[in-house]
Amino acid sequence: MVTDAGKVSMGNLFFRAGLALGADAVLVVMSERTADGQEPPAAVAAAMAAADVVIAPTTRSLTHTAARRRATDAGARVATMPGITEDMLYRGAITADYEVVRRRTEQVARILDGGRAVRLISGEKYELFLDITGRRAIASTGVYRDPGSAGNLPSGEAYLAPVEGSANGDLFVDGSVAGLGLLQDPLLLHIENGRLVSAEGPDAERLLKLLDQSPQGRMVAELGIGTNDAARLTGTVLEDEKIYGTVHIAFGSNASFGGSIEAGLHIDAVVLRPQLYVDGVLLVGDGRVYV
Repeated sequence: MVTDAGKVSMGNLFFRAGLALGADAVLVVMSERTADGQEPPAAVAAAMAAADVVIAPTTRSLTHTAARRRATDAGARVATMPGITEDMLYRGAITADYEVVRRRTEQVARILDGGRAVRLISGEKYELFLDITGRRAIASTGVYRDPGSAGNLPSGEAYLAPVEGSANGDLFVDGSVAGLGLLQDPLLLHIENGRLVSAEGPDAERLLKLLDQSPQGRMVAELGIGTNDAARLTGTVLEDEKIYGTVHIAFGSNASFGGSIEAGLHIDAVVLRPQLYVDGVLLVGDGRVYV
């Protein structure tokens, strides 16, 4: 179990559960990271790579880190839980029928795998265009039975790294943003050649400050589609980005899932009722996923 100072109580829950199941459980506590996607200390990364199973209830996400990638390359099964709360262990996304989520997520991933051009409409009129040619989608199903498998828990999303530099247009974000929480007012993001160039809205300055911790922090890193019909809007991106029929765009690192950006952070922004077309065919719209 890997946790941090802000989630020690959650780490202890999983540690005790592991002991009760007869596992040779180890609890590692680190200081809180300053942003999602920031690397853990070297000793923690080494412990992850040496484990058979890694459960990571942390304040900030370890999902898109080199440490997580090295752990899965070594055969560990990894479930990351950034921002997890006790409520989320009993309600919402965790209660889904994960066989249904698995099938739906894998179907969406196959569509993305075969796609080239994405058109994303948010706020009913704002358009963002992305090239996904040749990029392989990840089906984060919440089911991690095989050595080397990994993803969030709770989960339910299909995602990929768009071609770097290809994103152009505007994005209307009205759900939540990692590191900022639930948005009281929307953000309008202006993107050129794969990079966020400006932002409008009450939280715009906070977002840019968060991303500007890294020279590559403003780069478009991810396109994701939520597939979990039990997920709720909570202000915690771990659950929000899994909401069925939502889309999220992330900025920062994507080297852990097929891209080339190493930013040391990964910030997701959730769009609640978008329309998304892959090669002109509607995949997400009106709160539904068309598979």
